[in-house]
Amino acid sequence: MRPLSKREVAEFYRRLADTRPIPRTELEFINPFTLLVAVVLSAQATDAGVNKATPALFAIADTPQKMLGLGEARVAEMIRTIGLYRTKARNVIALSRLLIEKYGGEVPRNRDALETLPGVGRKTANVVLNVAFGEPRIAVDTHIFRVGNRTGLAPGRTPLEVEAGLEKRTPPEYKLNAHHWLILHGRYVCKARKPDCPVCVVADICRYRAKTGPGEISAEMIAAHNDAREPEALAETKPRRASKRGAATGGTGSS
Repeated sequence: MRPLSKREVAEFYRRLADTRPIPRTELEFINPFTLLVAVVLSAQATDAGVNKATPALFAIADTPQKMLGLGEARVAEMIRTIGLYRTKARNVIALSRLLIEKYGGEVPRNRDALETLPGVGRKTANVVLNVAFGEPRIAVDTHIFRVGNRTGLAPGRTPLEVEAGLEKRTPPEYKLNAHHWLILHGRYVCKARKPDCPVCVVADICRYRAKTGPGEISAEMIAAHNDAREPEALAETKPRRASKRGAATGGTGSS
């Protein structure tokens, strides 16, 4: 696929910005710590599902100290409606302990440091840096990977390649909000099974070869979708189990 030109990329973002002038994450949070926890919990889960489980949790545990005080069993009980809740509860307790022991209870504003925390991979770290600290980072999840490849905005075989392409090709004035525009576009318009091309504001720029019409789903579209499946590398969002030794000593892990 031929990537979009520099002029087309700028127009692509301009239109997304016109549609959503002030985009925001759909995850609900109180502070950098609760944002970090929410993003960890959102791995292989929906934002809506996470938002149903976290208000009660964050009302009583909005700091690493309070979260650690709850204990793994109580955290697991409070997030049991979220997929992989036992593993995620273990990671939340382990990362809370590590934040206290290594960072004075504060969420570090550094990607390498964030990636040492249990359940935190590059995507999660980028989300925290962008949303909590206002850094122009682009976190590539399944939606953004799909949009980058399907539209020709930033084609790549892996999430890291797509991220590098977006970092290079996104105009500076759009970088801060690019993550939100792209994820919302992928979630609600450029959907995996059937993109809603008739309402897409960038349809005439997009390189997708099997655009849909109202109520249409064609064999060509199915073939194009099958050719552009999200790669296994996107399973990076699945948190690894924190070892018993790591949970007891504050050892690190990453996803």
